[in-house]
Amino acid sequence: MRLRALLDTDALGLKLLGGEDELDRTVRGVMTTDLRDPSRYLSGGELVLTGLAWRRDAADSDPFVRILVQAGVAALAAGEAELGDIPEDLVVACARHRLPLFAVHESVAFATVTEHVVRQVSGERAGDLAAVVDRHRRLMTSGPAGGGPDVVLDLLGSDLDLRAWVLSPAGRLIAGSKAAGPALPPDLCARLAAGHLAAARSGRRGPHRVTLGTTVYSLFPVRGGGRPAGDIRETVLSEWLLAVEADAGDWPAERLDLLQGVTQLIAVERDRRDAARTVRRRLAQEVLELVQTGAAPAEIAARLRVAAPVLLPGLGAAPHWQVVVARVEWADGAIEPGPAAQALLEEILVDPRATGPEPSDRIAVAHTGEEAIALVPLPAVSAEHDGSEAGVLADALLDAVAEPLSAGLGDDGRITLGVSAAVHSAEGLRGALEEARHARRVAAARVGRVCAAGHQELASHVLLLPFVPDDVRRAFTARLLDPLRDYDRRHRAELIPTLEAFLDCDGSWTRCATRLHLHVNTLRYRVGRIEQLTGRDLSRLEDKLDFFLALRMS
Repeated sequence: MRLRALLDTDALGLKLLGGEDELDRTVRGVMTTDLRDPSRYLSGGELVLTGLAWRRDAADSDPFVRILVQAGVAALAAGEAELGDIPEDLVVACARHRLPLFAVHESVAFATVTEHVVRQVSGERAGDLAAVVDRHRRLMTSGPAGGGPDVVLDLLGSDLDLRAWVLSPAGRLIAGSKAAGPALPPDLCARLAAGHLAAARSGRRGPHRVTLGTTVYSLFPVRGGGRPAGDIRETVLSEWLLAVEADAGDWPAERLDLLQGVTQLIAVERDRRDAARTVRRRLAQEVLELVQTGAAPAEIAARLRVAAPVLLPGLGAAPHWQVVVARVEWADGAIEPGPAAQALLEEILVDPRATGPEPSDRIAVAHTGEEAIALVPLPAVSAEHDGSEAGVLADALLDAVAEPLSAGLGDDGRITLGVSAAVHSAEGLRGALEEARHARRVAAARVGRVCAAGHQELASHVLLLPFVPDDVRRAFTARLLDPLRDYDRRHRAELIPTLEAFLDCDGSWTRCATRLHLHVNTLRYRVGRIEQLTGRDLSRLEDKLDFFLALRMS
């Protein structure tokens, strides 16, 4: 209930002394106290009733009010039975700390106020929520596009003061209520998604309770209406979740059932968006079949001209294209990787800066039995622009999704991603596909649950290092670095750090000595010792390169 509702009930005999601008606050409970510090008994949102027995002089009011504000109470109601008029120092303190203050007439017992608040808060909330859910069910089914998740969340916020958001498993913010305030920061979304996925993989039933800082969230899975998954791993990386800023562990069964109903409404929108991807999936499948069967560039270009207005409506010039390849693998091989990778790419490649109801319309994803392949259209850039920083970047993609997806993969799953450069014509699409597949193989050679590589790495030594056999790698690094490590262990000479700094400074004695805070003569001594122990000459490019590769492979 709202504070202003207390003033509408004449039987309570309440008079507002301050805080008129705060009357839209929500009252979640009531407490009567005359303790000087009642904070241990407060959880936030209470209407606090007091007979003022704690007040000995005017100096006591400000500390008491400050304690209430820090505890997050909704308002203070002071009785007139003990002192008559409410002390001016209490009125001033409440105004200073923006705490609404009511006076309770001496003829009204605190028990009357308590009973009224408890009845309103406890007795009406479940009925109100049932009405809200029924109202939104009608909204969601009233048209072909429904009301969308934003409508449901807005009404939950306005009617029930529940702050809630819909998130993707990769931590993308899909929808949030206006009452929830500013959008959740991306790092918070990622942590909520990670908590949800970890709980889901553990087999626990939702809602899942996650505490971030001092805030408790309850996370409800939003399960689609399609065929039930026989294995949680089939859908864990693609299903949305509803995050509510509240502890659902305190809710009665009726309220939990009703929130489950809300997730079903959101699932309607989830299924609708999934169905809308059918055309884009078919376009991607047709283009990729032409590319992989060696069709003529003119035939591929014709199919791309059909795809472009579907993916980028209203675009004047033909777009550039980028290819992203993904593979989702499970240790036991029991889950078909292609569909899971397809659903994953459709979630993680949505441009967070895109506007409109369907930003995912900008990508088309197909899958083979083993991998998923996304065609990402990019607005054509000017001739002066090399396009090197346009489109999907492997590092940025990895940073955005690694934390939540790693939680969903558990100990038995792995995701590898490869990203091509942008190409401007059908002739370049076959090369872009091979480039993305090659980059994915580079990512697969790395350590980690979620790995990605981009086209930039295919023109670097980084491409070669993962494919060096382990025995060759060990022998090469041991021959060059083991003598230095042994010497460092015995003499604490720091030859390995010196070598790394010397190479990083391109062999500049002055820059390296400055970085290491050494005299140049000391640096020359260390480099001479390195050359003596290894039989190499650090003035020769070949020997510098050998040391560089050994350090990278160690």
